[in-house]
Amino acid sequence: MSREELLRSAPGSRTAAALLTGAVLLPLVAAGGAQADAPGQDPFSDPPAAEILVLGETHDNPVHHANQARGVEAAAPRAIVFEMLTAEQAGRITPALRQDAEALGAALEWEESGWPDFSMYYPIFTAAPSAQIYGAARPRDEVRRALEEGAAAVFGEEAERFTLAQPLDPAVQAAREAEQMTAHCNALPETRLSGMVEAQRLRDAALAQTALIALEETGGPVVVITGGGHARNDWGVPWVLSQAAPEVGVVSIGQVEGDAEAAPPYTLTVSTLAMKREDPCEAFTMGG
Repeated sequence: MSREELLRSAPGSRTAAALLTGAVLLPLVAAGGAQADAPGQDPFSDPPAAEILVLGETHDNPVHHANQARGVEAAAPRAIVFEMLTAEQAGRITPALRQDAEALGAALEWEESGWPDFSMYYPIFTAAPSAQIYGAARPRDEVRRALEEGAAAVFGEEAERFTLAQPLDPAVQAAREAEQMTAHCNALPETRLSGMVEAQRLRDAALAQTALIALEETGGPVVVITGGGHARNDWGVPWVLSQAAPEVGVVSIGQVEGDAEAAPPYTLTVSTLAMKREDPCEAFTMGG
Protein backbone atom coordinates (compact mmCIF):
# COMPACT_ATOMS: atom_id res chain seq x y z
CA MET A 1 0.00 0.00 0.00
CA SER A 2 1.36 3.42 -0.95
CA ARG A 3 1.88 6.25 1.51
CA GLU A 4 -1.01 8.19 -0.09
CA GLU A 5 -3.34 5.19 0.18
CA LEU A 6 -2.43 4.76 3.83
CA LEU A 7 -3.19 8.40 4.51
CA ARG A 8 -6.54 8.12 2.75
CA SER A 9 -7.42 4.99 4.71
CA ALA A 10 -6.60 6.47 8.13
CA PRO A 11 -9.78 6.71 10.22
CA GLY A 12 -11.24 10.19 10.40
CA SER A 13 -9.04 11.53 7.57
CA ARG A 14 -10.07 14.92 6.16
CA THR A 15 -8.74 18.26 5.05
CA ALA A 16 -7.95 20.50 8.03
CA ALA A 17 -7.67 24.27 8.05
CA ALA A 18 -4.95 25.29 10.49
CA LEU A 19 -3.78 28.32 12.41
CA LEU A 20 -0.23 29.44 13.04
CA THR A 21 0.49 31.27 16.30
CA GLY A 22 -0.87 34.78 15.86
CA ALA A 23 -4.05 33.58 14.10
CA VAL A 24 -2.48 33.34 10.62
CA LEU A 25 -4.48 30.82 8.60
CA LEU A 26 -2.39 27.99 7.14
CA PRO A 27 -3.03 25.61 4.24
CA LEU A 28 -2.41 22.22 5.83
CA VAL A 29 -2.41 19.19 3.58
CA ALA A 30 -4.33 16.36 5.22
CA ALA A 31 -5.15 12.85 4.07
CA GLY A 32 -5.26 12.31 0.35
CA GLY A 33 -3.27 15.45 -0.42
CA ALA A 34 -6.25 17.83 -0.39
CA GLN A 35 -5.31 21.38 0.53
CA ALA A 36 -7.30 24.12 2.18
CA ASP A 37 -7.29 27.41 0.28
CA ALA A 38 -5.69 29.64 2.89
CA PRO A 39 -2.72 32.01 3.01
CA GLY A 40 0.34 31.73 5.22
CA GLN A 41 3.42 29.59 5.66
CA ASP A 42 2.91 25.89 6.29
CA PRO A 43 5.51 24.80 8.86
CA PHE A 44 5.17 21.15 7.86
CA SER A 45 6.00 21.69 4.20
CA ASP A 46 8.80 24.12 5.07
CA PRO A 47 9.88 23.50 8.68
CA PRO A 48 12.39 25.87 10.28
CA ALA A 49 15.98 24.69 10.21
CA ALA A 50 16.99 23.05 13.47
CA GLU A 51 19.37 20.41 14.70
CA ILE A 52 16.46 18.85 16.60
CA LEU A 53 12.88 19.36 15.38
CA VAL A 54 10.17 18.27 17.82
CA LEU A 55 6.81 17.51 16.18
CA GLY A 56 3.92 17.24 18.62
CA GLU A 57 0.66 15.40 18.11
CA THR A 58 -2.66 14.41 19.58
CA HIS A 59 -2.11 10.67 19.51
CA ASP A 60 -5.40 9.58 17.93
CA ASN A 61 -5.69 12.39 15.36
CA PRO A 62 -4.81 11.12 11.85
CA VAL A 63 -4.42 14.67 10.50
CA HIS A 64 -1.66 15.31 13.03
CA HIS A 65 0.21 12.23 11.88
CA ALA A 66 -0.23 13.14 8.23
CA ASN A 67 1.26 16.54 9.03
CA GLN A 68 4.16 14.94 10.90
CA ALA A 69 4.89 12.73 7.89
CA ARG A 70 5.02 15.80 5.67
CA GLY A 71 7.27 17.55 8.16
CA VAL A 72 9.65 14.59 8.23
CA GLU A 73 9.75 14.46 4.43
CA ALA A 74 10.51 18.19 4.22
CA ALA A 75 13.12 18.17 7.00
CA ALA A 76 14.90 15.12 5.55
CA PRO A 77 16.35 14.09 8.92
CA ARG A 78 19.12 11.60 9.40
CA ALA A 79 17.36 10.28 12.49
CA ILE A 80 13.79 10.00 13.78
CA VAL A 81 13.13 9.48 17.49
CA PHE A 82 9.79 7.94 18.45
CA GLU A 83 8.15 8.29 21.85
CA MET A 84 6.19 5.15 20.97
CA LEU A 85 9.15 2.79 20.62
CA THR A 86 11.68 1.36 23.03
CA ALA A 87 15.29 1.10 21.94
CA GLU A 88 14.81 -2.65 21.64
CA GLN A 89 11.84 -2.24 19.30
CA ALA A 90 13.71 0.29 17.16
CA GLY A 91 16.55 -2.21 16.85
CA ARG A 92 14.22 -4.67 15.11
CA ILE A 93 13.59 -2.33 12.18
CA THR A 94 15.26 -3.15 8.87
CA PRO A 95 15.08 -1.37 5.49
CA ALA A 96 12.96 -4.22 4.14
CA LEU A 97 10.46 -3.97 7.00
CA ARG A 98 10.04 -0.23 6.38
CA GLN A 99 8.71 -1.05 2.92
CA ASP A 100 5.90 -3.23 4.31
CA ALA A 101 3.40 -1.66 6.70
CA GLU A 102 1.90 -4.95 7.86
CA ALA A 103 5.25 -6.62 8.47
CA LEU A 104 6.66 -3.61 10.27
CA GLY A 105 3.63 -3.30 12.53
CA ALA A 106 3.88 -7.00 13.37
CA ALA A 107 7.62 -6.79 14.07
CA LEU A 108 7.02 -3.89 16.45
CA GLU A 109 4.07 -5.69 18.10
CA TRP A 110 2.19 -2.43 17.63
CA GLU A 111 -1.29 -3.83 18.19
CA GLU A 112 -0.28 -4.93 21.67
CA SER A 113 1.34 -1.58 22.51
CA GLY A 114 -1.80 0.43 23.24
CA TRP A 115 -0.95 3.15 20.70
CA PRO A 116 -3.51 4.17 18.04
CA ASP A 117 -3.73 2.33 14.74
CA PHE A 118 -0.39 1.80 13.02
CA SER A 119 -1.78 3.04 9.67
CA MET A 120 -1.59 6.56 11.09
CA TYR A 121 2.09 6.23 12.07
CA TYR A 122 3.45 4.18 9.18
CA PRO A 123 3.83 7.12 6.72
CA ILE A 124 6.22 8.75 9.20
CA PHE A 125 8.54 5.73 8.92
CA THR A 126 8.61 6.01 5.13
CA ALA A 127 8.81 9.82 4.83
CA ALA A 128 12.60 9.75 5.24
CA PRO A 129 13.55 6.22 4.13
CA SER A 130 17.25 6.47 4.98
CA ALA A 131 16.77 8.07 8.42
CA GLN A 132 17.86 5.94 11.34
CA ILE A 133 15.02 5.08 13.75
CA TYR A 134 15.50 5.50 17.51
CA GLY A 135 13.18 4.50 20.33
CA ALA A 136 12.99 6.64 23.47
CA ALA A 137 10.33 4.83 25.49
CA ARG A 138 11.49 3.44 28.82
CA PRO A 139 10.28 -0.06 29.75
CA ARG A 140 7.00 -0.08 31.65
CA ASP A 141 8.59 -1.38 34.83
CA GLU A 142 10.90 1.67 34.89
CA VAL A 143 7.96 4.03 34.42
CA ARG A 144 6.15 2.30 37.30
CA ARG A 145 9.25 2.68 39.46
CA ALA A 146 9.38 6.39 38.67
CA LEU A 147 5.86 6.74 40.07
CA GLU A 148 7.11 5.57 43.45
CA GLU A 149 10.83 6.33 43.54
CA GLY A 150 11.02 9.42 41.35
CA ALA A 151 12.45 9.91 37.86
CA ALA A 152 16.03 10.58 39.00
CA ALA A 153 16.33 7.22 40.75
CA VAL A 154 15.28 5.41 37.59
CA PHE A 155 17.11 7.50 34.99
CA GLY A 156 20.62 6.84 36.19
CA GLU A 157 23.90 8.74 36.25
CA GLU A 158 22.83 11.52 33.86
CA ALA A 159 19.83 12.50 35.98
CA GLU A 160 21.37 15.84 36.94
CA ARG A 161 22.25 16.78 33.36
CA PHE A 162 18.70 16.03 32.22
CA THR A 163 17.06 18.13 34.98
CA LEU A 164 15.85 15.28 37.16
CA ALA A 165 18.04 15.74 40.23
CA GLN A 166 16.28 18.89 41.42
CA PRO A 167 12.58 19.36 42.20
CA LEU A 168 10.52 21.43 39.82
CA ASP A 169 9.68 25.04 40.53
CA PRO A 170 6.55 24.93 42.76
CA ALA A 171 4.45 26.77 40.18
CA VAL A 172 5.49 24.38 37.43
CA GLN A 173 4.88 21.39 39.71
CA ALA A 174 1.39 22.66 40.49
CA ALA A 175 0.62 23.28 36.82
CA ARG A 176 1.83 19.85 35.82
CA GLU A 177 -0.16 18.16 38.58
CA ALA A 178 -3.27 20.06 37.48
CA GLU A 179 -2.67 18.90 33.90
CA GLN A 180 -2.39 15.30 35.06
CA MET A 181 -5.60 15.60 37.05
CA THR A 182 -7.46 16.98 34.05
CA ALA A 183 -6.01 14.35 31.73
CA HIS A 184 -7.27 11.65 34.09
CA CYS A 185 -10.82 13.03 34.32
CA ASN A 186 -10.26 14.53 37.79
CA ALA A 187 -10.42 10.98 39.10
CA LEU A 188 -6.87 10.53 40.42
CA PRO A 189 -6.21 10.62 44.15
CA GLU A 190 -4.18 13.75 44.86
CA THR A 191 -1.50 11.58 46.46
CA ARG A 192 -0.72 10.07 43.02
CA LEU A 193 -0.26 13.33 41.16
CA SER A 194 3.39 13.91 42.03
CA GLY A 195 4.21 10.38 40.88
CA MET A 196 2.44 10.93 37.58
CA VAL A 197 4.50 14.07 37.04
CA GLU A 198 7.68 12.11 37.80
CA ALA A 199 6.73 9.55 35.15
CA GLN A 200 6.29 12.35 32.61
CA ARG A 201 9.60 13.90 33.61
CA LEU A 202 11.25 10.52 33.01
CA ARG A 203 9.75 10.38 29.52
CA ASP A 204 10.80 13.98 28.77
CA ALA A 205 14.37 13.25 29.83
CA ALA A 206 14.51 9.97 27.92
CA LEU A 207 13.31 11.67 24.72
CA ALA A 208 15.85 14.46 25.13
CA GLN A 209 18.69 12.05 25.87
CA THR A 210 17.83 9.85 22.90
CA ALA A 211 17.59 12.88 20.59
CA LEU A 212 21.09 13.97 21.61
CA ILE A 213 22.45 10.46 21.08
CA ALA A 214 20.85 10.42 17.63
CA LEU A 215 22.33 13.83 16.84
CA GLU A 216 25.82 12.72 17.89
CA GLU A 217 25.64 9.41 16.03
CA THR A 218 24.13 10.69 12.77
CA GLY A 219 25.09 14.37 12.66
CA GLY A 220 21.44 15.40 12.41
CA PRO A 221 19.04 16.84 11.79
CA VAL A 222 16.89 14.81 14.16
CA VAL A 223 13.10 14.76 14.27
CA VAL A 224 11.30 13.78 17.47
CA ILE A 225 7.77 12.34 17.17
CA THR A 226 5.87 12.77 20.41
CA GLY A 227 2.72 13.90 22.15
CA GLY A 228 1.95 17.58 22.52
CA GLY A 229 2.78 17.63 26.22
CA HIS A 230 6.31 16.43 25.61
CA ALA A 231 6.77 18.96 22.78
CA ARG A 232 6.25 21.97 25.08
CA ASN A 233 9.03 24.56 25.27
CA ASP A 234 8.27 25.48 28.88
CA TRP A 235 8.72 22.07 30.51
CA GLY A 236 8.86 19.33 27.86
CA VAL A 237 11.64 17.94 25.70
CA PRO A 238 12.74 21.33 24.27
CA TRP A 239 13.17 22.71 27.79
CA VAL A 240 15.15 19.67 28.94
CA LEU A 241 17.37 20.03 25.87
CA SER A 242 17.92 23.72 26.63
CA GLN A 243 19.32 22.69 30.02
CA ALA A 244 21.24 19.60 28.95
CA ALA A 245 22.69 20.95 25.69
CA PRO A 246 22.05 24.69 25.35
CA GLU A 247 24.29 24.87 22.28
CA VAL A 248 21.92 22.67 20.25
CA GLY A 249 19.30 24.38 18.08
CA VAL A 250 15.79 23.10 18.87
CA VAL A 251 12.45 23.99 17.27
CA SER A 252 9.05 22.64 18.31
CA ILE A 253 5.87 22.53 16.24
CA GLY A 254 2.82 21.84 18.37
CA GLN A 255 -0.56 20.73 17.06
CA VAL A 256 -3.76 21.47 18.95
CA GLU A 257 -7.39 20.81 18.19
CA GLY A 258 -9.55 23.92 17.96
CA ASP A 259 -8.33 27.36 18.96
CA ALA A 260 -4.83 27.60 20.42
CA GLU A 261 -4.36 29.24 23.80
CA ALA A 262 -3.21 32.86 23.94
CA ALA A 263 0.47 31.98 24.36
CA PRO A 264 1.01 28.41 23.12
CA PRO A 265 4.12 26.74 24.56
CA TYR A 266 5.66 25.87 21.17
CA THR A 267 7.94 27.59 18.67
CA LEU A 268 5.12 27.30 16.13
CA THR A 269 1.57 26.22 16.86
CA VAL A 270 -0.90 24.73 14.39
CA SER A 271 -4.58 24.40 15.24
CA THR A 272 -6.50 21.71 13.36
CA LEU A 273 -10.16 20.81 13.34
CA ALA A 274 -11.14 18.79 16.38
CA MET A 275 -11.89 15.11 15.93
CA LYS A 276 -15.22 13.67 16.96
CA ARG A 277 -14.60 11.17 19.71
CA GLU A 278 -16.38 9.75 22.72
CA ASP A 279 -15.89 11.61 25.98
CA PRO A 280 -13.30 9.53 27.88
CA CYS A 281 -14.57 10.97 31.16
CA GLU A 282 -18.20 10.00 30.65
CA ALA A 283 -17.76 6.81 32.66
CA PHE A 284 -16.75 8.88 35.68
CA THR A 285 -19.78 11.18 35.46
CA MET A 286 -22.57 8.71 34.71
CA GLY A 287 -24.96 8.52 37.59
CA GLY A 288 -23.04 11.34 39.24
